[in-house]
Amino acid sequence: MPSTAAWIGWREFRVARRAFEDHSQTQCSFYLEPVDGSTLAPFLPGQFLTFSLNVVDSAAPQTGFSRSITRCYSLSDRPDPKHYRVTIKRVPAPPDHPNVSAGASSNHFHDHVQQGDVLKVKAPAGHFFVDPDADVPAVLIAGGIGITPMMSMLRWCLAEQPARTVHLFYGVRNGGEHAFKEMLEQFAAEHPSFHLNVVYSRPKGGDLAGRDYQHAGRVDVDLLRRTLPHGRHQFYVCGPPALMESLVPALAEWGVPRRDLYFEAFGPASVRLPSDKTNDAAASPVEPIEVRFSRSGRTLAWDGQDANLLDFAERHGVSVESGCRSGGCGTCETKLVSGAVHYASAPDHDVAPGRCLLCVGKPSSRLVLEA
Repeated sequence: MPSTAAWIGWREFRVARRAFEDHSQTQCSFYLEPVDGSTLAPFLPGQFLTFSLNVVDSAAPQTGFSRSITRCYSLSDRPDPKHYRVTIKRVPAPPDHPNVSAGASSNHFHDHVQQGDVLKVKAPAGHFFVDPDADVPAVLIAGGIGITPMMSMLRWCLAEQPARTVHLFYGVRNGGEHAFKEMLEQFAAEHPSFHLNVVYSRPKGGDLAGRDYQHAGRVDVDLLRRTLPHGRHQFYVCGPPALMESLVPALAEWGVPRRDLYFEAFGPASVRLPSDKTNDAAASPVEPIEVRFSRSGRTLAWDGQDANLLDFAERHGVSVESGCRSGGCGTCETKLVSGAVHYASAPDHDVAPGRCLLCVGKPSSRLVLEA
């Protein structure tokens, strides 16, 4: 399987078509073809694309002014030499927080990006992708729009490894939000090695158990323990913060080894495994490190509570633009005025000299950042 970027920088793609994937029409797929007409190299199933968008400023929509934002969306199909597909869920303003804006990027895609439009896209990237070892059964666990990278993994496995055992656990609230329903049911009917488990947390009157979904409630370790056969499995988990922060540590506590546990969060989830907590308890207390955000005028003390500088900034109310939150897109790249930042592993993004990635970086000395 390939592992290097297909191209450097931005490339233009034309929207070939749009298609809604759920009955409520909150999740829309966009099929993208390269403007230059060249063949697309394969990507790793589970990776994402990075988009540069000009969206109308929600703070003053009447002015017509736009601002540039960068966002990442998982590829939702297996590699195809002719096109890419991403599936984007509209994010409305929270009903209980009317002062919080709706998702700028998702609403821009749904309301303004039409067939024929041209978008600027970076090459597929990311460390979250399916292991090609066909001898190990794959357990794909998706919450909500976390189904998108799982569709990429699933379609690749069915096409390239049809004999491989694959279990999909897909949790949504009800049938209105059930994306790719007919497609998944068809896959399950046609592929004996594929086992589909759909979980509704709040079924509606027209949702029928056994027909539309297999389980009521939520995807948790108890469900997996009851459903999965004994033996080794590789677990792939993607979804909103609540799912990630509860299920991933629970899988580790169940006994899933770290080498068989892969996860990617949608949103600012902070996933801490039992081993992380053990190491934290055994380690000496972190000596506070001064971190100054020059543009924001904030000087704060890093105490080691946060997984990275982006989480640290957000916890203290410092606004930082972010995208993938995994070191792949470069959206949070920030000028390093002074000091040093270290990374647990080298990020996918090629960090420019004198700059750092907040989403995967931690301070190793006193810092002054431009943010």
